[in-house]
Parts: sequence; structure tokens; C-alpha cells
Amino acid sequence: MSGQGVNDPVVVWLDADTVQLRQPKTSHWEAPFLYLLFGRERALLIDTGATADEAVFPLRTTVEGLIAEWLRRNPAVFVRPYPLVVAHSHGHGDHIAGDALLRDRPGTTVVGTSPAEVIGFFGFPTWPDATVSYDLGRRVVDVIGGPGHEPSAVVFFDRQTGILFTGDTVLPARLYVRDLGQYRATIERLIRFRDDPPAPVRELRGAHIEMSSEPGVDYPAGTVEQPDEAPLPLRPRILDRVLAALGELRGVPGERIVAKRFIVVVDR
Repeated sequence: MSGQGVNDPVVVWLDADTVQLRQPKTSHWEAPFLYLLFGRERALLIDTGATADEAVFPLRTTVEGLIAEWLRRNPAVFVRPYPLVVAHSHGHGDHIAGDALLRDRPGTTVVGTSPAEVIGFFGFPTWPDATVSYDLGRRVVDVIGGPGHEPSAVVFFDRQTGILFTGDTVLPARLYVRDLGQYRATIERLIRFRDDPPAPVRELRGAHIEMSSEPGVDYPAGTVEQPDEAPLPLRPRILDRVLAALGELRGVPGERIVAKRFIVVVDR
């Protein structure tokens, strides 16, 4: 379902405790996806979008409304203010611009976007090799180090839904590789996690759609009309295909490997 305003997020409840939001292209062409996960003790918002103006993209209003709706359905959760943790798939501007809209919300913690801040908040004993668990209250999210696209990138795995929230690391879009060694290590790390998970990995959901439904055909950067988008969810075996594509790279800036559901781009 969507809000009433043209710039309201497109809101989809993936289950009774999990919300997918998409910033509309009317407010920013990047149209990132955000995710709100509810636990018995706190909620986790993954990313805040590409706009810092509530009048352009009403993130605060939307999040407050979703929290209120969930609390009405869960009256046994009576802690007030209900805590909200704002974290990020990575530190690029189209994923953190809305932080300021939530920073002064009572009970809200906004995680910093440097590697040191991410490591410190989630308690990584080693970075980026370790995987750490973060408990929302009867709901555990695993946090996996994911640099290569951006130094502070992480991937979140929600045991309840079986979704890997992969940000810009793996998605139906251009996969911009800024550190080839780190990116390859991240994909290998995700494959190891997929093959020995604490709960079954059902699918991957990233932060953008840039591919059309025609295999290997993408929408150029800046596109505001995408009438024939590829679906957002990716099957877990897509990780093997990404790793195989990396094996074809020579590491030349601007080099591209085109696959059916993604395009790897060496961006350095």
C-alpha cells in the first residue's frame, strides 16, 4: 500500500512485524528501499533515504505512524517511548540523508556511519570477518561485515523472515565495486553465512532496483520512470553468480560484467 501524498513512501508489510518502505522517485530518483523491523524491546530501521526534508519525503511522520500501528496491534509491549535504533546498510548519502529527521525522536539511537562507529555499536570483535547478533527482543538480527562497496557497509540477516538485507552490496542493479579485494571477501563471507546460517536464508532484498525485467538491461542513473522493473527479491544462489562475475574482472576502472539480474561495475 502507499500513502496519500505523491512523495509518501510506498509501504509494504512483509509480515506482521516487518515493513518495507520505498522512497518514491518523485522525491529522489535513487528511490531507495528502507526496512523497519519490530521486536518486543525495540525496532530497527535500516537506512533513512536520500532526502533530509520532511516536506519532500515524510520519513518521520511515516515511521511514527508505523510504530503507532504496530504498538496498537501489540498492546503487551508497553515500554514508552518505544525505542528505535536507526542503522545503515552503508554510509552513502542516499541511505543516511534522513537521519536528521529522526535524531531528536525520544528513545531513538542513530548509529554513526564510520567503520569505527559501526564496529563499536554492534560490538564486532574483529572487522569485517566476524558476524555479531543484535537482539530486538524475541527477534535476533545477525550483522555481517560487508565492505567493498563502501568501508562501513554491513548486511543484516533477519532470522524471523529469513531475509538478508544487502543494501547496495547485492541487488538487482549496478553493483559498484570500489575495493575489489574487500568486495570479493564480503561475497565469500555471505556465501559461507548462507551455507551455514542460524536460520534458513530465504531471499535477499537490497536497497535499489536499477534493472529492467529484460535480462541484462539496466535503467541509466537518473531515471525517474521505471515502468518495467525487475523484482526486488533475489534468491540466495545469486551470491554464487556474483562471485563468478568477480572472477571475470581484471580490476580496470569502468570495467563492467553484465549478468541477467545485475551488472558489476569497477568503480575506482
